[in-house]
Formats: sequence, C-alpha cells, structure tokens
Amino acid sequence: MTFRKLVLCGAALAGLSAAAFAHSGATGVVKERMDAMKSMGDAVKRIKPMMSGEAAYDEAAVRAAAQAIADEAGTAMTEKFPEGSTDHPSEVLQRTWDEWSRFTGLAEQLEVAANGLAQAAGNGRHGDGHMMGDQSSMMGGQSGMMGGGMMMGNGDFPEGMTASQIGQMPADGAFMMLTQTCSACHDRYRKDDD
Repeated sequence: MTFRKLVLCGAALAGLSAAAFAHSGATGVVKERMDAMKSMGDAVKRIKPMMSGEAAYDEAAVRAAAQAIADEAGTAMTEKFPEGSTDHPSEVLQRTWDEWSRFTGLAEQLEVAANGLAQAAGNGRHGDGHMMGDQSSMMGGQSGMMGGGMMMGNGDFPEGMTASQIGQMPADGAFMMLTQTCSACHDRYRKDDD
C-alpha cells in the first residue's frame, strides 16, 4: 500500500470515527434524524467534485444522489423532528419548532430541489455542451428561473418553483439550489459545532 493510500485510508477512518462519536448515545428519533442527515450529507459529498469539475461527471451517480436526498427530505424529514427532541446528542435548536412553518417550508424546498436535480442530471454541467431542455423557460420573465435571481438571501427560491423547472437547468445550477437550501436550514436550525 502506498503512503498516499495509507493517508487516505487513515483520513477516511478518522472521518467515520468522528461521525460515529457524534452519533454515539443517540437513540430513537434523534438517531434516525442524525442518520438521515448523514445520508444526505454523504450524497452531497459524493457529487460535489463532479459539480465543481474536479471529477468526471456521472449522470447516474448524480441522479442516485439526488434521489437519496429527495427520499429523506420533505415530510420524511419533518416527521423526524417531533417537538422537544433536543436531548444530547441532538444538534437541533429550539427555534426549529418556534419557526415550524419556515422549517417545513425549507424541508419541502429541499425535496423539490432534489427532485429537480434528479431531472437535471441528464443536462450535464453548465458549459459542458450537454445542456438540454427548454433554456428559454430559465431565462425569461419573473416566472423564469433567472428572472430576479435563483435564490433569495434567506435560502428560499422563487415562490412556486417546481422540480420540472429546476430540471431544465444545468445540473450544477440545480445542485447549487439544493446546497443553498441545506445551508439555509443548517445555519438557522442547527447548533454550531464549536
């Protein structure tokens, strides 16, 4: 085994150990929630290098990762947040329930974005020459995706945006919408790691 492979294996094991430690002691719905979040995070990590051009683009892998996220988003996510489930090692803040409508809206947005990314997987990345779909629907008017910007400052995307509309985008644009939704939720409803 080369030194580089040894270092990579060590880093991978350290990452797994850290994740296992963070979830140690978690039971019931808190464990289910943490496992679901880890699953979604792993899906994002698998395709992030493809979206940035650091790895070869793999349409099937993008679609599979998007589906894994969609399966854990929306109602599947919010059902794992019964009120008061903040016991250690939970990382969720009380404001989740104080702002339940906004939180559930972000969970639903995540499902829409993930389903949109699954549809956009066949479009390739912007500039790769793979762009398909009705590009005019992305550019025009206020109902188009580019009219008024893709995401609002609070992580919300334009009201009424559908998975089909997101599916017309290049995959890296759809991925950006998905990750911005994740970030908006984490920034607002998850305890800092320090």
